[in-house]
Amino acid sequence: MKITNETKVGVLAIVAITFLILGFNFLKGNKLFTKSMTIHAKYANIQGLATSNPVFINGLKVGNVASISSDKNMREIVATLNIESDINIPNNSVALIIPNPLATTKVDIRLGDAPTFLKEKDFINTEASKGILDDVLQKVDPVLFEVKNVATSLDSLIESVSNILNKKMQNNISDAIDNLNKITASVLVSANSLQSLLDKNNGAITSTLKNTSSFTGNLAANNEKITALINNLNKTSGNLAAMDFKKTLNLLDSTINNLKMSLSKINSTEGSLGLLINDPNLYKNLTATSYKINLLLDDVRIHPKRYVSISLFGKKVKTEPLSTTITDSTYKP
Repeated sequence: MKITNETKVGVLAIVAITFLILGFNFLKGNKLFTKSMTIHAKYANIQGLATSNPVFINGLKVGNVASISSDKNMREIVATLNIESDINIPNNSVALIIPNPLATTKVDIRLGDAPTFLKEKDFINTEASKGILDDVLQKVDPVLFEVKNVATSLDSLIESVSNILNKKMQNNISDAIDNLNKITASVLVSANSLQSLLDKNNGAITSTLKNTSSFTGNLAANNEKITALINNLNKTSGNLAAMDFKKTLNLLDSTINNLKMSLSKINSTEGSLGLLINDPNLYKNLTATSYKINLLLDDVRIHPKRYVSISLFGKKVKTEPLSTTITDSTYKP
């Protein structure tokens, strides 16, 4: 069978293309005819990482960067890592980008301790790397490294404050400063008032202290009198305590009961006083008796000779006795 020249040219072209692809992958760092695994890592900044850059685990190269892609906003960059060695990478492992200005930027995978492992096309955890200069500073001078971190944090804080301080916020701060000035002025006025209160010669507190001192001096001067007064109060309270209040109260209660009984008898018709107060016949008899006494006294006053008569010849008084009382004009009630 005779092979045509066209067939030979086609086979040679296919072989050439195959060797070209294999050679290109080899130049990129991909090993041929070996089992590999692909994982992804998301970064906000890849710090100069490029395709075919190496991937290390504990200082050993285990793969390379297969590709780098990003969205239109450039907020998130995804690096595809080709792991050529047949190794297990725990799920909580972290992929760090280690920049190197004197060599190639690399990816360093810090292994975790999870019992499960990453699978094909899984996403590995990532962290922002400190940079080669930060590592050098941390090793050479830890104090300078901390100062650099503080300066970076302060710069971020200032930027955040600048973004927050808009026109409205600036006006609010201005108003707050004005209010603070007013408060300061009020505090100064209060301080002056307090100073006047604390004045050594004319202050109100000084006068109050003088009055207090005078009062305590008077107490000290009359200490004996106060002591005697307290002693008298103690004696009086002792005498009151020594009195038999219970017996006195019992006697008072008995007197009240007797008074109640007497008043009840007076209100009733029992006894002379009760009859005198409550019996109308007795009142009428007393009234009639009083009338008769008045009549007798009037008759004695008008006709005294009838009752006292001294006559040598025994002349008899012929006047009639009074039948009614005579009103005495000289009587004044």
